[in-house]
Amino acid sequence: MPLPRFDRLPAERRELILGVARRHFAEHGTEGASYNKIIEAAGVSKTAAYHYFDGREDLLTAVLDGVFERLLDALGPWVPARDEADFRAWFAGGSAALAAHLRDHPEDPALADAAIGRTHAGPWPRMVRRPGQPDGQRLGMIRTDVDHGLLVSATAAVIRAADAWALARMTTERVLPEAADFPEDGEAPAQLWCLLYGLWGGAVTAAATTAGEDRTDAR
Repeated sequence: MPLPRFDRLPAERRELILGVARRHFAEHGTEGASYNKIIEAAGVSKTAAYHYFDGREDLLTAVLDGVFERLLDALGPWVPARDEADFRAWFAGGSAALAAHLRDHPEDPALADAAIGRTHAGPWPRMVRRPGQPDGQRLGMIRTDVDHGLLVSATAAVIRAADAWALARMTTERVLPEAADFPEDGEAPAQLWCLLYGLWGGAVTAAATTAGEDRTDAR
């Protein structure tokens, strides 16, 4: 995290420094971006920089924390679901809002995976954690026969794969618009929902599994 002196800077100055750092990390990667080039581009001397951050990793942490918070803000708060339609509506709305945010903030998609990977669970996996998980299980939309940690990890893997797929489509659309095959609005969230619904629901319950084992034993 930034050192206390950084937090005492005017908000505009803090955002300028973090904005420059975000662009460099997005363009050159979290491993490839140069700390010295970042602070130079932000108009910060080396002496001042070490009053604001302990070093490159400290600055990177501040940038990724900011990206993660913006993703959560775009996703919006969890609203308890009354029924399956509510659950689906929240997913669709949150997915569309997040997709719009990523389109409007082109640096965030490049850093989203790193930002999410630093946390136990990212924005979408939060849906299968509390408070969304009890709603989903109560409605029969989230399975109970798989360990919670494994289900969250599997969900995160699906989300990351979908993010990479969407980002590749967005890049193709920008570079070769005549050859782009980017989904219509709402199609990408629908495909993601289809994958996750199969993962979460799967029509597999502990009872069904036990029944299958009993039938196998009987043979």
